[in-house]
Amino acid sequence: MGAKTALLAFVDGDLRPALLGAVPAARAEARQAVRRIHPGYQVEWDEETTLDDTNPADDVTNVAVLAGAEIFGDRRLVLDRPSELPQHLLALGAGRRIVMHGMHSAVDWLCFAVWEDGRLVRSLSLSPDSGIVENIGEPYAFELPYWAGEHPVDPESGWPDDDEPYPLPFHPLELGEDALRELFGFVLEGMPEPGDVDVTDVHMHSFRVTDPTGAEQAAREAEYARIRAAMGPPRLFRVGPDGRLHEVGLDER
Repeated sequence: MGAKTALLAFVDGDLRPALLGAVPAARAEARQAVRRIHPGYQVEWDEETTLDDTNPADDVTNVAVLAGAEIFGDRRLVLDRPSELPQHLLALGAGRRIVMHGMHSAVDWLCFAVWEDGRLVRSLSLSPDSGIVENIGEPYAFELPYWAGEHPVDPESGWPDDDEPYPLPFHPLELGEDALRELFGFVLEGMPEPGDVDVTDVHMHSFRVTDPTGAEQAAREAEYARIRAAMGPPRLFRVGPDGRLHEVGLDER
C-alpha cells in the first residue's frame, strides 16, 4: 500500500453527493476559502489540480469549493490527535459536518475524525509504532469487522522480524481505505465500486500558503531534523539462501 492523504472537509450533510456533482469554482472564491483556513498567511495561486492529489507538498493547499461543501488537501490540517483541531477551524464548521482523513503509507499511520456542529463524535489515530494515539467516540459500522479481528495482518515473509505479530489487530491503511470511501466517497487503492467518486473529475485550485514570519517553516525543518537523527545510520539487507532477508555491512554491497 502506498496511499497518502491529508484531507479536511466542511460539508452540509454527506460529502459524496457534493463531490459527484462537483463544478469548478472561481479562483477568487477558492482563494477566500484558503484565507479563512489560514488567516494571516501569504496565499499565492500555484496551479490547477484534481482530488487525486490527496497529499500536497509542504506549504501547499489544494481546495475545491462545491455546492454545500469545501474540501482541502493540506498536510497541516491533519493531526496525530484530531481532537486538537484549532478553534478557528471548528468555528468554520458551525452548523456543518467536519471530516478529517490522514494516511501515510511510510509509517502505516491513519487518522480520521468527524465533528457534527463543532462536536467531536468520532476520532481515531493509530500506527504500529505509536499504537492507538486517539480513540474517541463509538466506532462506525465500517470499523466493526476490523476491531472484531476479521482483518488480521499476515506477516511479511522474508523479513527478519516476520515471526513477530503485527502490533495492531488490523492494518491501518486497509481500514483507512474503507474510511475514505465511507466518509469521502472514493478510494485510492483497490477496485472502485458503483457510485464511487472519480477523483479526477473533481477540480481543485492549488495555492502556495506560507507563514510570513517563517516560524512554521522553521519548526517543521527542526522536526524533520529530529526525525532524521532518530532514524540512525542506514542498514542494508540481502536475501540469503534460505529466502530470508539478512543484514549485511554497507561495505558488502
